[in-house]
Amino acid sequence: MNDCPHVEALPHPQPEPQSDTCLECLATGTHPVQLRICLDCGHVGCCDSSPGRHATGHFGDTGHPVMRSFEPGESWRWCFVDGSIV
Repeated sequence: MNDCPHVEALPHPQPEPQSDTCLECLATGTHPVQLRICLDCGHVGCCDSSPGRHATGHFGDTGHPVMRSFEPGESWRWCFVDGSIV
């Protein structure tokens, strides 16, 4: 995993999760496949395998570049801008 300039710009400490699931999925009655957390603001959204793709939608709406898996035992991060694991 390589660092990117977007990782260096993230807030420290990491933001607390805004919820424990994808609230957009709850609102639309869909089920998230897996969850992701925005490392800029703590928004929790569903992955691209979910019908709503709400984590990617959050990036599109906000420009927050880096998210991390919000699944137990996983800690990998993804930079939407660089299109790579960081």
